Amino acid sequence: MARLSIARLNELASAALQRAGAAPEMARMAAAALVAAEAQGLGSHGLARVAQYAGHLRSGRVDGSAQPTVVRSRAAACLVDAGEGLAFGACALAVREAITRARAGGAAFAGVTRSHHFGAAAWHLEPVAAAGMVGLAFGNSPAAMPAWGGRRAIFGTNPIAAVFPRRAAPPLVIDLSLSEVARGKLMVAAREGRPIPAGWALDKEGRPTTDPKAGLEGLMLPAGGLKGAMLALMVELLCCALTGAAFGFEADSFFSEAGNRPHLGQAFVVIDPDALAGSEVFHERMETLVATMQLDPEVRLPGQRRVELGQQAEAQGIEVPDALAAQLESLAA
Repeated sequence: MARLSIARLNELASAALQRAGAAPEMARMAAAALVAAEAQGLGSHGLARVAQYAGHLRSGRVDGSAQPTVVRSRAAACLVDAGEGLAFGACALAVREAITRARAGGAAFAGVTRSHHFGAAAWHLEPVAAAGMVGLAFGNSPAAMPAWGGRRAIFGTNPIAAVFPRRAAPPLVIDLSLSEVARGKLMVAAREGRPIPAGWALDKEGRPTTDPKAGLEGLMLPAGGLKGAMLALMVELLCCALTGAAFGFEADSFFSEAGNRPHLGQAFVVIDPDALAGSEVFHERMETLVATMQLDPEVRLPGQRRVELGQQAEAQGIEVPDALAAQLESLAA
């Protein structure tokens, strides 16, 4: 294992994406998101994605020169066009717009269309928590799960996230995919030659499998059965019907360099607590709930582990498998 600093990993990831065709700012923002995910223990949304994004840039599935813009706007809502580029600049613009509009009107919705993979959903909400607001994030992805009762992939794994700020502590962060696990975990297992647990995926014949490659070619299972499938449907509608983006079944798999420009959608909701019961009441209620949860010493607050791992990575760097480190060096050379 190689131990590399966050600064060095940002440098390598950004250089790799620029070499593949991304404009400097697009590469910088994507690298920052992927390195942050790796630092927080989210390897499925971390450095393993650099080669994937670079492949999509080289093959034309991503426009490396795209500039995100606000294309529709009302007081409490707006639509950002990612321009077929990587998602991170467009999502950052959408979140900034949502914060500004929520500050003026109490709540806001910002959608993103013609986008790409947006990484770890909660990462986009960090500015929302810093502004003292509540944030929700939704994103769709290429089809990997069937509608309930079906046998054909229609929905993506469709992550959702939420952030709730606290007075003098890190925010509560909830981030999950609506499949039993994120599909990126199968990608990592396949790369490392490890089996996956039963119950994560089916092969293309609809049979349970512990082979991550067979799972990537087959179907992911929804978290919670019917309930997870219904939540995935909700995310598709929020991210695509409202924004004009492509549904999961219209986007080719991310796990191939060849394919269409995915045109995926993302959605962000920002709420100012001061517009409702007020910030003081909000924080009192938050701390009352947190204190009650922590009466049980086994309870770990959502997002706590990410914060701890991120702080450790800032101080000590990140351990990266030798093969992945060599891949990054090669892509950036």
